[in-house]
Amino acid sequence: MTLVVKIHSDPEIFDALADEWTVLLRHSSTDVPFLSPSYQRIWWRHLGEGDLCLLTVRDGSQLVGIVSLFLTRPEKGPTLQFTGCVDVSDYLDGVILSGREEEVWRAALEALDGPTAPDWEWMDLCSIPATSPTWQLLPSLALNRGWTAETEVQEVCPVVSLPATWDGYLAMLDGKDRHELRRKLRRAGARSGLDWYIVGPEHDLESEVEDFLALMAKSTRAKEAFLTPPMRTFFRELARKASAENWLQLAFLILDGRKLAAYFNFVYNNRVMVYNSGLDWRADPGLAAGIVLSAFLIRHAIAEGREAYDFLRGSEDYKYRFGGQDVPVYRVLVHRGNSDGDRSSGSLRPR
Repeated sequence: MTLVVKIHSDPEIFDALADEWTVLLRHSSTDVPFLSPSYQRIWWRHLGEGDLCLLTVRDGSQLVGIVSLFLTRPEKGPTLQFTGCVDVSDYLDGVILSGREEEVWRAALEALDGPTAPDWEWMDLCSIPATSPTWQLLPSLALNRGWTAETEVQEVCPVVSLPATWDGYLAMLDGKDRHELRRKLRRAGARSGLDWYIVGPEHDLESEVEDFLALMAKSTRAKEAFLTPPMRTFFRELARKASAENWLQLAFLILDGRKLAAYFNFVYNNRVMVYNSGLDWRADPGLAAGIVLSAFLIRHAIAEGREAYDFLRGSEDYKYRFGGQDVPVYRVLVHRGNSDGDRSSGSLRPR
């Protein structure tokens, strides 16, 4: 049976597809919170721009693929990107039934080259995980249509594969890093009034999120600038939804009742994903509050039997001191040609 592709431009599609989307995501090769219908809807509502271009791919009545894109018009020409593809989404992809990626992407590209598609020249797809077939399949399929395509390593995500015990974890670390971590934890353990907690149903989530945003703004000037009013609203709604769906882990380190450090994480598919952080580094610089809270959370993850602690995108030094090992994420860039029918062919140039 021929796959049927439909292009949607009304944001109501996020709600209309939510149940089917959630089921499909669970059976895809990239089942991550950033591709959930709730995350995608919240991102579009607060951070989205341009025109929505969401493709559904069906085999009869069965939904086998969702490719959620948006179209902007920068100077280089009309460009399609994954929804979520600005700053805050660490893994993105098509939501495609595992094993059917090639036929779904082929059908999607055909539809995007058809008369009902928006006029686009570039497709710039970011944050594709190494485990996804997309970063290998899509350039080849684009080249087969006579377009140019290239793929590159966009960034890395340092990931710690967690052992069964805390002692086993410490044994994984470099000797110097292990010594430093133990020293910091001993110092923290000797501090009277030091404690930490994960926000639960007994807490006021709205208040805790505001405290997190305040700590995030105190961390660096860059983070303070990053927290625009729309971004703050995005975090607030994301926290509410992630908490309702049981994949939010919002944690704080406190000293004498004062919040010094915080992590806004996701716990999803038995992995902890470190989404963002806040730190009042001026309050007690000798404590290394961010490092101490990270250690507490890794130890907690091991006790809960989590399989991995994923620091997500970025190669900051502290991630490697905790044992992070680089896992790449990819960017795929496709050039279709201009709107008057020019179609250039070229070769895939991995970087």
